[in-house]
Amino acid sequence: MTTIEIVQKLWNLCNVLRDDGITYHQYVTELTYILFLKMAKETGTESKIPKGYRWDDLTEKDGKELHKFYRELLLKLGTEGKNRVQQIYVNAHTDIDEPKNLKKIITDIDKLDWYSAKEEGLGNLYEGLLEKNAYEKKSGAGQYFTPRPLINAMVQLIRPQLGERCGDPACGTFGFMIAADQYLKRQTDEYFAEGITTEQQEFQRRQAGPGPRCCCLSCRSWSP
Repeated sequence: MTTIEIVQKLWNLCNVLRDDGITYHQYVTELTYILFLKMAKETGTESKIPKGYRWDDLTEKDGKELHKFYRELLLKLGTEGKNRVQQIYVNAHTDIDEPKNLKKIITDIDKLDWYSAKEEGLGNLYEGLLEKNAYEKKSGAGQYFTPRPLINAMVQLIRPQLGERCGDPACGTFGFMIAADQYLKRQTDEYFAEGITTEQQEFQRRQAGPGPRCCCLSCRSWSP
């Protein structure tokens, strides 16, 4: 199953939450909290999530117990999660009122084939969902979503160079920074082209952009 197919299946689950009055924008947020747990399990990075609050702990519960546990889980990860886990879940809450709807989303996500997502990363899923949200007229989100082809075109016109610091004061999902890094890697054979020094490589990895300090989901393939 490709990432595009996974995104479409995830987007279709939005219909499940209509009875709860969940908007498209809220749905992307709700889904992100759940997807983070699933991808941590799929990629073997659950060690940074407190024991007792991981994916399998979520799937084994049902009904009101599940709803209560999920609210507790969001609070726990937002206060006791490690590093980026805590940054993602800080002040997290859910607007899903019906336990059966929450269970439906968790169950359907658990059934998906996640091989493609494991290889390409949660960032691509997140961006795909944002794109769906932007193109949905009812959501009104098109005003803040920049399509990937446009981002790539703008980066090619700007032509970032080795040794330059990149910045985006209107940064949302870090798309321009990711595209700038990818552009430079293509130009320099992943920063290993002839003549590139160790100091230059280190600068590009750690200082050229604010990636290590960014907590948005798109700026990393998967690194909780």
